[in-house]
Amino acid sequence: MYKIIQMAFAFIGVIVGAGFASGNEILQYFTSFGAWGTAGAVLSTGLFAYLGMMLMQMGSRLQTQSHDEAIYKLSGKFMGVAVDYIIIFTLFGVGVVMVAGAGSMLNQQYGAPNWVGSLIMTVLVVSTVLLPIQRVIALIAAITPFLIIALAIICTYSLFTSHASLEELEPIATSVKSSLPNWFISAINYVSFNVAVGAGMSLVMGGSEKNENIAKWGGLLGGLGVGVLILIAHYAIFLNIKDVKDMSLPLLKIIQDISPVLGIMMTVVLFGMIYNTGVAMYYAFVARFTVMQTKRSYIFAIGTGLVGFIASFVGFTGLVAYFYPLIGYLGLLLIAILVAAPFRIKKASKVEQHNTNDDAEVLGVPTV
Repeated sequence: MYKIIQMAFAFIGVIVGAGFASGNEILQYFTSFGAWGTAGAVLSTGLFAYLGMMLMQMGSRLQTQSHDEAIYKLSGKFMGVAVDYIIIFTLFGVGVVMVAGAGSMLNQQYGAPNWVGSLIMTVLVVSTVLLPIQRVIALIAAITPFLIIALAIICTYSLFTSHASLEELEPIATSVKSSLPNWFISAINYVSFNVAVGAGMSLVMGGSEKNENIAKWGGLLGGLGVGVLILIAHYAIFLNIKDVKDMSLPLLKIIQDISPVLGIMMTVVLFGMIYNTGVAMYYAFVARFTVMQTKRSYIFAIGTGLVGFIASFVGFTGLVAYFYPLIGYLGLLLIAILVAAPFRIKKASKVEQHNTNDDAEVLGVPTV
């Protein structure tokens, strides 16, 4: 049971840094659609549960050490190339967004120049990428409970301090600009984006676990956990929409209003969640091109961190608004492959069993 929970927390940790650690993502994808954003969050929860289960299970079944091994087996050579490059693009791009987000966070909380936070995050992420995979999983999983506690505090505070009616909050929420056309497409795009983000590391994490059931349940519980956290964050932001609609980091703003001390603690928690996803992105990216724990992987990781740091100067909010939806649309192909994966594997198993029986008959061995 401990391993299942650890893998579930690790899956949540991979997703939430990119998916909603700052709250800006939840604001644009869900809260900007008002009450309908809640329906989008519920839809996302179900999709995350299924897709998280599939990713971890496939990783364990195929014992993958990098995402391309699983992707090519599940989708074939031609389709595999397209999905492989989408994931590669996503891994590096989201890693850059996380580095930029760290800079934006320290700037909002302490007034530090953006490059300071980005540099600190780059050093931490690259240092962690050099560690063995089990150490990386343990580190990612360890930070997740603190985010859950922080969100529980925010939601409880919002529930008891917000006196505005839903009718009053609805037009303010829907006035927030979103690059998505409606709540349904936004929810699908959000899940698609996060699956593209989490696929690489989830397959690697699943591949580190030989017991397929542990990986499967870890992915399922992790997906459900992500969905519940989305609902909590969306609800908290909606109730405080007047104060946070123009903020780069809405969740941080809410907890700063509760207490400056809690604001400092929340900065540490959110920084940790951004760190989680940054590590997952760069680890899976480096693992795609090198064998981990080798001199080449160390050099590649340092080079990746340096290029990512330079690219982070584009800015956090702009990257979230335009890069995330793009990845969401590209990730739909990956979702289609994961939905079809059980049927493809079942068919392949039948063919393999049929071939085995044919070989046995040729050799004169009785078949069952």
